Amino acid sequence: MASGLVTAACLESDTMAPEPEPEPEPAGWTPEEQPASGGKGLLQDEDSCSDCSNYVKAATSLHSFILEGKTPFPEIFQTSQLLFYERFRAYQDYILADCKASEVREFTAEFLEKVLEPSGWRAVWHTHVFEVLVEVTDVDFSALKAVVRLAEPYLCESRVSTFTLECMNELLDLKEHRLPLQELWVVFDDSGAFDETALAIEHVRFFYQNIWRNWDEEEEDEYDYFVRCVEPRLRLHYDILEDRVPSGLIVDYRNLLSQCEESYRRFLNLRSSLSNSNSDSEQENISMVEGLKLYSEIEQLKQKLKLIENPLLRYVFGYQKNSNIQAKGVRVSGQKVAHVVSSTIRTGLLQSLLRDKLCQESCREDIEIQFHHDPLSAINSCYEGDTVIVCPGHYIVHGTFSIADSIELEGYGLPDDVVIEKRGKGDTFVDCTGADIKISSLKFVQHGAVEGIISIHRGKTTLENCVLQCETTGVTVRTSAELLMKNSDLYGAKGAGLEIYPGSKCTLSDNGIHHCKEGILIKDFLDEHYDIPKITMVNNVIHNNEGYGVVLVKPTIFSDLQANAQDETEGNKVLKIQTSGEVDADEKVDFEEIIQCATDKMELYARTDFSDQVEGNCEIINELVAASTKKGQMKKKRLSELGITEADDNLMSQEMFISIVGNQFKWNGKGSFGTFLF
Repeated sequence: MASGLVTAACLESDTMAPEPEPEPEPAGWTPEEQPASGGKGLLQDEDSCSDCSNYVKAATSLHSFILEGKTPFPEIFQTSQLLFYERFRAYQDYILADCKASEVREFTAEFLEKVLEPSGWRAVWHTHVFEVLVEVTDVDFSALKAVVRLAEPYLCESRVSTFTLECMNELLDLKEHRLPLQELWVVFDDSGAFDETALAIEHVRFFYQNIWRNWDEEEEDEYDYFVRCVEPRLRLHYDILEDRVPSGLIVDYRNLLSQCEESYRRFLNLRSSLSNSNSDSEQENISMVEGLKLYSEIEQLKQKLKLIENPLLRYVFGYQKNSNIQAKGVRVSGQKVAHVVSSTIRTGLLQSLLRDKLCQESCREDIEIQFHHDPLSAINSCYEGDTVIVCPGHYIVHGTFSIADSIELEGYGLPDDVVIEKRGKGDTFVDCTGADIKISSLKFVQHGAVEGIISIHRGKTTLENCVLQCETTGVTVRTSAELLMKNSDLYGAKGAGLEIYPGSKCTLSDNGIHHCKEGILIKDFLDEHYDIPKITMVNNVIHNNEGYGVVLVKPTIFSDLQANAQDETEGNKVLKIQTSGEVDADEKVDFEEIIQCATDKMELYARTDFSDQVEGNCEIINELVAASTKKGQMKKKRLSELGITEADDNLMSQEMFISIVGNQFKWNGKGSFGTFLF
């Protein structure tokens, strides 16, 4: 086993061109994680990994680095630049296997006993205050600690004050000469004798720095710890390193992690004080209530962390980005400006613009015209009420379109003739926060992206006659935002073509959404205070998507309430669906009437070969009705627990005015509609 671990991580130099010597580490010298270059030599046949006894140690294949500073420390094994696969395989196959959370320490100790040299090697003891050279005389595997003594000659680098030999001996005496293995960096040896030791300590160090959480040991033991915690956290770590996670989401995750650690520390202190108290005083009762609140808070924080760690749910509920771009408002002069974007202006093009866009008979006010070479500079120059006209051409941009004012962005020509392509990694392509934004006749092309092609945070955005060639997700409609999308074509998203958040409003008419991971993703409620989204879908063609045409993502708790929802008829009046102009907006109908009305209306559009499409429309309506009903029941239950037995029906209802009519669902990998529970 040990040989497989080493060779899987170290054969790089035998199979690849030699890498340049790594740069010396900075003074703080916590080696920065970098994905190393990979190759076939990083893998090894299972047969060669299964038997450690046949392993013959050869010269080392690991690199080394030199500590920066005034003290001449010996070279250190460079083990921090391992690939995702190397760490994944080590934890899955050699260290943790199928252990439970409570068995992690035991499995780690067993692994170290097999691969770690018990003595005879030197290491640098690294802390935030100093580094000092030590020699290992023994290893306490169960405690994950090494027994050490100061090496000769005495080498120490301190960033606070000078540590004399006597001071360091006193410190080691206080620690009984036992140091955590993850604080030791093995001194380089080119014989290969200590490769296993260096790699084993690296895996332990990385695990406790990046994977393990203090509360993990209290997780339920019926779950496989590697599958539940290690793999998603490891993937997130490398996704962050490789710029596949938005910067805002990284900040959110780290803040949540800090909050959870602080809350858990307070919870442990409170639990300890209660266990040491034998009295039944009022103060103790108050402490118990506080402990329950802390426990609930920790569980909520843990749930949010898991959502971000899960690569599938990361962009579903984990990220509530808030754009900080401030609207400029109307110019002081009150003047509106038409911004014309073109690499070159010819007289014929200018005459056409004046005739078609700038000097129309309906427009009597005097408009200032500004010319720009690229769309980004034009948008950055806009104030409230301005218009940006993009002439035919292929424009390459490297920044984000942050639109905070109500403006119109339109292409002069067909979408395929007016192409805006974004290159370079960035969080967003088009970021909309204005009250009323209109975008038309443009083709957006996205490359090397982290987030979706268009993100609507608030206000209303209208997309008309546009083509969206996506990279990650497509259009995202955040809570309280509104999207009107018509006569547009969206394709190529590795996630969902359209993501609809709770509390948003979305109207889709005569669009094509195709060749995406999922067509449309409707996100149900993470928190109870979110309203259900209001959705209108008319005459859209959703086809050739890898998964479902439309997916509803919702918490498992709503599924658990389904049986109760079927027994109560009052909750069925929560949702109103408008499927034609004949339906009164103030009239409430029951569940059966809603479905029948919607079905009758859709039959007007249906043909004999459209039976699957009609079924898809009905299925979406059915599921949204049920979801809204359950939401209403949860709110009623909450009010009942608070002692409120009567509630205003207008406040209780979560009404979704939707029209799901005439949509065609063709050749989607998993069908027209599906539900994903998390």
